[in-house]
Amino acid sequence: MDDVSAGDVIQTPSHLVTLEDIDQFAALTGDVFAIHMDEDAARDYGFAGRVAHGLLVLSMVDGLKNQAEAQLDAIASLGWNLQFTAPVLAGDSISASLTIESLRATSDGHDGIRRGIAVIDVTVQNQKGEIVQKGQNTLLIKR
Repeated sequence: MDDVSAGDVIQTPSHLVTLEDIDQFAALTGDVFAIHMDEDAARDYGFAGRVAHGLLVLSMVDGLKNQAEAQLDAIASLGWNLQFTAPVLAGDSISASLTIESLRATSDGHDGIRRGIAVIDVTVQNQKGEIVQKGQNTLLIKR
């Protein structure tokens, strides 16, 4: 917490979303809604192809956050407030910009670890620069 300030921006690397990603997420979660699993069904619903689950993209963003060059020393995620603003299709590449909205100290743990709360504005874009998800992530961090 002492190494970052409100307004700092962290850019994640990108990830190419594949059909295999979508299939594995569907198998893991049981979410086999037609737009995720069937090309023709996705087109019938007005999409250009199979759509990645919104929660899959969110999960990928959390992973990309942990691969970014700059890191927060996170203890736990306290929550996400995110909107899915555009579909992510198989073959899209996503990345996120993470802006530190606020930092504040909180009570220390019983283990003596000094703790803080970071609120991060999250903007997820595809390879065309289109915003596909946006919102906030709140983290409990070491300070």
